[in-house]
Amino acid sequence: MKPLALPTREIKRAGLRLSEIGLGTAPLGNLFEPIADEAARATLEAALDQGITYIDTAPYYGFGLSERRVGEALRERDGFTISTKVGRLLLPDRSIHTDQVRHGFRSAMPFEPRFDYSHDGVLRSFEESLERLGLSRVDIVYVHDIGAVTHGADDARCFEALTRGGGLRALERLRSSGAIRGFGVGVNEIEACLRVMDHAQLDVILLAGRYTLLEQRAHQLLFPRCERAGTAIVIGGPYNSGILASGVKSRAALRYDYHRPPADVIERVRQLECLCDEYRVPLAAAALQFPLAQPVVVSVVPGLDCADRVTETLALYRTPIPAALWDAMRARGLLDESVPVPRGSSSR
Repeated sequence: MKPLALPTREIKRAGLRLSEIGLGTAPLGNLFEPIADEAARATLEAALDQGITYIDTAPYYGFGLSERRVGEALRERDGFTISTKVGRLLLPDRSIHTDQVRHGFRSAMPFEPRFDYSHDGVLRSFEESLERLGLSRVDIVYVHDIGAVTHGADDARCFEALTRGGGLRALERLRSSGAIRGFGVGVNEIEACLRVMDHAQLDVILLAGRYTLLEQRAHQLLFPRCERAGTAIVIGGPYNSGILASGVKSRAALRYDYHRPPADVIERVRQLECLCDEYRVPLAAAALQFPLAQPVVVSVVPGLDCADRVTETLALYRTPIPAALWDAMRARGLLDESVPVPRGSSSR
């Protein structure tokens, strides 16, 4: 079956085009809840069959489980773009025998992640990702979770390994040799992006959770610099870990940045949800489409956990949204006045 066409946008520095909606595969690494191999395979096949051609994974997602599942589904396909990440090595651990939650994942894969942003660590991580995927290529590599929020007191050592320790040099070597088409960072921190941009020419940044209906600081702090540098942006976590997908009226467990949301976030989501109800637009549709109004954004990548969720996501992506809804959000102080918004009804 020929895949349905989905609009694409270009990462100019890398000569790559990504589908406007990508597939985030942290859920396929059993994030929070286990998923059967068959369900994971069906999710990936549904995405490809419906025109999602950009797939993002990482060693950390299920400690190799996500990469293994992604590779098994993609090995028989073509026409896709794939990204993975470096910064953690997976070390064998004989004590692991169950799928008890570790670092948020319900995976029994017998490996424990260890941070390593050094030259040799980056190259080793890349080679091991290819082996787990069973693929001969990866298009984009992101430096995963570099930054003070993740590393705390160890931040200086990790950043030193990435810069003076040669991690970025290793990525430049992979790019110049043609082993990858481009590299960047995959983080939840705006400041980490700016720091790394001081040391390397990044093709693309995967910014998770920091440009959504709930926060737009990246519009002033990061995106202008990216435009000057020719660095594209991929938006991960458009629902801020789920709260912008479920809203606050449902009985679903509320998560914001992987944790219980604070009261002010719950109240802001309540206001957004009520306003969307007035215009008969699903909150999740507004959250998914909002980042695509930014010229520097090339793809929005929600994490999806089943084939039905793929279909639902593409329906949200195509949901008509009246311009009046965005105007009302601005009028009520729910959106920064300066940020671009989609205009008129969707015609995707």
